[in-house]
Amino acid sequence: MRIDAMNWMQVEDYLKTNDVAVVALGSTEQHAYLRLAVDSILSQRVAEAAADVCGVPVFPGLPYGMTPQYAAYPGTVSLRPATYFALLEDVLDSLYRHRFRRIFLVNGHGGNMPATAMLSEWLGRHADAQVILHNWWCAPRTLAKLREIDPVATHASWMENFPWTRIAGVDMPREPKTPVDIPLLRQLPPATIRKVLGDGQYGGAYEKDDASMQAIWEVAVEETVTLLRNGWAKL
Repeated sequence: MRIDAMNWMQVEDYLKTNDVAVVALGSTEQHAYLRLAVDSILSQRVAEAAADVCGVPVFPGLPYGMTPQYAAYPGTVSLRPATYFALLEDVLDSLYRHRFRRIFLVNGHGGNMPATAMLSEWLGRHADAQVILHNWWCAPRTLAKLREIDPVATHASWMENFPWTRIAGVDMPREPKTPVDIPLLRQLPPATIRKVLGDGQYGGAYEKDDASMQAIWEVAVEETVTLLRNGWAKL
C-alpha cells in the first residue's frame, strides 16, 4: 500500500482499523560505481515489499541523511544532525497527528543510526506510540546470509550491488579491493577520505552473481515482514 497511490479518504478509512505506517530512511552519497542513491533505493524497496505483504501503508522515503564523510565526492548530499533530527521529528509528529501510533522505519544508511537517541526522546513525549528503527542490511538473519556468501562485505562493495542499484554500461573492477582501516578512516576529514578510498569502495569484491543477491534479498524482505508483523510491544 503506497501512500502515493492513495487519497486522504482511503488513509482515513485505513486508520479506523490499523495504526501502522512504514517510512524508509536513506541517503544520497557516493557508492563507488553504483548509483548515488543506493541507500534510498534499497530501503524503499525493502519497505514497499514488506508493507505490501502486511497490508500497511508505506510513505515516500527520506532520500537524504547524515553523510559528511563523503562531502568531497560530487553528488553527495549531507544533512546536519540538527536538520535531520528536526526533519524526522516533523515526519513522526505528522503521522502521530493523524493517529498512526506504530511507526516502522526501514533504514538503509549507517550514518542515520544516531537517530536512535532522538527517537527515544520523541517516544518520551508520546507515551502511546511505538517506533521501530530497522537497519535492514545488518539485521541478524540478513547479516548472517551476507557473511555466508562472503564475510568481507563493505560500503559500496558487492553487498550493495543489486540489479536495481547498478548503472547500465558501467563495468565493475574484477579484482577485490584490499579493505581499508575503517577506524582510521573515521578520524579523517572528507578530502583525505577521498584520497584514501579512491573510488569510494571500502574493500572486498565488487559484485556477486545475481542468484546470491536474490537469496540475500529474499531473506531481507522476510526478516522485515516478520518484524513488521510481530515486533510491536503489547502496551
